Amino acid sequence: MRAMLTPALIFTLIPFAGTATENFTPQELVRTMQDGGVVIFIRHATTETDYADQVTADPLDCSTQRTLSEDGWHEAVQIGESFAYFDIPVGEVISSQYCRAWQTAWLAFGAYEMNPGLNFAAAEEYTDAQIAEMRQGMLGVMLPELASGENRILVGHDDPFEAATGVYPEPMGVTYVLRHDGQGGLQMLGHIIPDRWPGR
Repeated sequence: MRAMLTPALIFTLIPFAGTATENFTPQELVRTMQDGGVVIFIRHATTETDYADQVTADPLDCSTQRTLSEDGWHEAVQIGESFAYFDIPVGEVISSQYCRAWQTAWLAFGAYEMNPGLNFAAAEEYTDAQIAEMRQGMLGVMLPELASGENRILVGHDDPFEAATGVYPEPMGVTYVLRHDGQGGLQMLGHIIPDRWPGR
């Protein structure tokens, strides 16, 4: 279930250069990731059900949350295998505190650190203040400059990503590639859905 954001607030706050281009093919995105120096956002892999569990969930208690389905576990492993197959550099791996996010990160990459900046606000219909809070949390991990040749991988959720970029990431398991624009902002290059990695 998709929570509601306020589009007017989102689009007045995005530190993006122009509009999101989203025009790279999966093959071009793979080559860009191989070169390093980009921010890679992965929405957690597929869950058993889809509902706004953030209203009552404790991010540190898996029993209160949506969990990865069997398909989701396989999907997360396959994402990691795609990174290895294409020899994509993996630098920092940062996940939200929700179990479906860090489990996706662990299954795909083996190591991760949790950061509450990638968490949801505790609501199904967000206030402007909650959207701004999620946006600031996401940008806090998206905007810092990267070491040369490294990629920063973020594993998180739909609503915080939309709050930061204005783009709703779907389906679960989708990978977005963003590049620093040299002016303190980001440019969105495109996305790869889980079963559309080239040659996989």
